[in-house]
Amino acid sequence: MSFFKNIFSKEKKETLDKGLEKTKTSFFSKLSKAVAGKAKVDDDVLDNLEEVLVSSDVGVDTTLKIIERIEERVARDKYLGTEELNQILRDEIAGLLSETNTGDETDFTIPENKKPYVLMVVGVNGVGKTTTIGKLASQFKKKGLKVVLGAADTFRAAAIDQLQVWADRTGVPIIRQEMGSDPASVAYDTVQSGLNQDADVIIIDTAGRLHNKVNLMNELTKIKRVMQKVIPDAPHDVLLVLDGSTGQNAFEQAKQFTKATEVTSLAVTKLDGTAKGGVVIGISDQFKIPVKYIGVGEGIDDLQVFNKHEFVDSFFR
Repeated sequence: MSFFKNIFSKEKKETLDKGLEKTKTSFFSKLSKAVAGKAKVDDDVLDNLEEVLVSSDVGVDTTLKIIERIEERVARDKYLGTEELNQILRDEIAGLLSETNTGDETDFTIPENKKPYVLMVVGVNGVGKTTTIGKLASQFKKKGLKVVLGAADTFRAAAIDQLQVWADRTGVPIIRQEMGSDPASVAYDTVQSGLNQDADVIIIDTAGRLHNKVNLMNELTKIKRVMQKVIPDAPHDVLLVLDGSTGQNAFEQAKQFTKATEVTSLAVTKLDGTAKGGVVIGISDQFKIPVKYIGVGEGIDDLQVFNKHEFVDSFFR
């Protein structure tokens, strides 16, 4: 994997290493126990490895897929030493991530032929959705792009106010109405304003209520429909934000949201405060939706573009 070492800058790589430290420490302490006293990869080691992966929140289905691939290698190579297990795991996880077309980006970019690029952000309250939007706005602005934010989570005054704080902090315009306003109306005004301002990127925040999926589905469908009156192919990306520290609960949220609306990319936040970083691998594999961004700290620059090579390198470093 040495070929991939310099994709990220030194500072960015150090942030990623530090953000995944708890996951890595937990994973490798479990792994070393799993192979203790064993010279080669046998059925016992594979059983133990299965337990390690499941308890690291990789998810049962993805774990079974990884174990199956390692079993094939063991059968083919006849003798695999436990010291080779790290490299094999590394290869298989990178291979799985490749299958979902995830993690090839190295920087914050938008497609050249989409202007303005409309990004609709979904996710339950408390996962770091508004913070992710603020950090994205900051990163895009640093690239010289003109950003407009839309506060379409009108069910919570706190959500509107929090987005306003980020807009002020990053120096980007925000379109907002009073709490209780029609979210679709805010989305319409935002897209129209973005067009008028010749914006490069329009980011729309939406409400994160999952207790009534039918209402959520109707609301998101309506938001899309009104945006399309202004820009026919909007939104260009529906980004689902998930809290990585919730482990298996993040899987459940992904399942519910993918039923409620068409999700085209994922952001997994709060990986620095948890040992559950394996959830990124499982969610990416199970839902076949590319992970675009990961949150590895609280700082404005701690939202990173997800790059599978750097992620796997930091995970196994």
